[in-house]
Amino acid sequence: MNQTIVNSPKNEAKMDKAKAAKVYEKNDESSKPPVQQEALFETYLPLVKSIVARIKINLPPHIDEQDLNSVGITGLINALKKYDPEQKKSFGSYAAMRIRGAILDELRRMDWMPRNARTNFKKLRKTVEELEQKLGRPAEEEEIRAELGLTHKEYNSLMAEVRPISFLPLDNTASTGGDDSDSTDLNEIIPDEGIVPVTSKMEKDEVTQLVAERINQLPEVPRKVLAMYYFQDMRLAEIAEVFSLTESRICQIHSQAIISLRSYITSVMHK
Repeated sequence: MNQTIVNSPKNEAKMDKAKAAKVYEKNDESSKPPVQQEALFETYLPLVKSIVARIKINLPPHIDEQDLNSVGITGLINALKKYDPEQKKSFGSYAAMRIRGAILDELRRMDWMPRNARTNFKKLRKTVEELEQKLGRPAEEEEIRAELGLTHKEYNSLMAEVRPISFLPLDNTASTGGDDSDSTDLNEIIPDEGIVPVTSKMEKDEVTQLVAERINQLPEVPRKVLAMYYFQDMRLAEIAEVFSLTESRICQIHSQAIISLRSYITSVMHK
């Protein structure tokens, strides 16, 4: 008689640790953190899974979660090697940036987004940028739809198509003018040398201030959605419950707000 085996949370945790150990062992001896840091590695291992889960929910189904976990673990190992307590940043925050940065780098390397979606995203962002420059404030959905000449249904389809792009590059707000890689990370990618040049720090501080000012100009709902998602670490489904809206509608509000922010920062940085 066949029996169905159900893994308990404890067994799943053991399996996760076993997989992580394999990735850890694959690393070159010279690239591993000191042995005494292995305990810290195990302590922050669940952080990798948490970050991967938040990113994966916005990705196409063909992206393998285990591959992202492996990349995230490598990011955690690099964090252990390069962390400098004198920078006055908690290890948890530093590790999260390293893990997330490693995963985003891998996704960019994979070039997983269809070219048509990238083209539509750029067209949408350009439209929003020009419209908001004309209005002098964040554009509302109806205004963007009218400018694009789209019906409500067509606009919803467009936002669903560009949704993954708008989620992943939130930290890539400062445009550098490239075609496909047209942005610079603000706070997720830490340079390997562990030293942030003064000019780079000044640019990040300036962009952070610009983003904060622009967020305050957003309508109440998108402003709260961004705060709940990025600062209160709430999932989209939880935010949807708060506003009594569908998760897809919250995704759309988020995407439009991020596109607006990126368009604004791009226009300011290019002046």
